[in-house]
Formats: sequence, C-alpha cells, structure tokens
Amino acid sequence: MLASTPPQLPLRDQLAFDRTELANQRTWLAAARTALTLFVSGASFLQFFDTAWGWGTGLVFLGLSGPVLGLGYLRYARKHRQLQALAGEERRRLVAG
Repeated sequence: MLASTPPQLPLRDQLAFDRTELANQRTWLAAARTALTLFVSGASFLQFFDTAWGWGTGLVFLGLSGPVLGLGYLRYARKHRQLQALAGEERRRLVAG
C-alpha cells in the first residue's frame, strides 16, 4: 500500500457502508415520492371535486406534502452525516492500528 493512499476498509465493512447508504437514499426517495403523490392528489381533489369534503381532503393532502418531504430529507441528512462520521472513525482506527 502506498503511503499517500488512504487506508481502505475491509471489503465486508465497505459493502456494509454501501448497503446502508443505498438504503438511506432509497428511504429518502420513498419520502419524496410520497410527498409528490400527496401533492398531486391534493391538487386533483381541489380541481375535480366541488364539494366541502373534496376541498377539505385536497387541502389536507396539500398540507401534508411539505412536512413529509421535509422530514424525509432531515432523516436522510442526519443518517448521511452519521455514516460519514462512522466511516471517518473507522479509517482513523485503521491508520492508528
């Protein structure tokens, strides 16, 4: 191994980090898809139903789409930071050990 090359994690650990990062991204995309579905459903209810329950349902769906998107992103960002910190600690441990 060259001195300038950062130490690599064992393959098993690299694959575990990759799987966890991909699962985190997949969860974020599911939240974004859910928020988009809520937004489109809410807009559809407002457009096509001219009743009180249609407007109420549409406004509820529109109101929920923003928080679902925001919370999904916050959870993704927090887990991403945790994974980056854990990967950095593991690399430092390899250098010291």
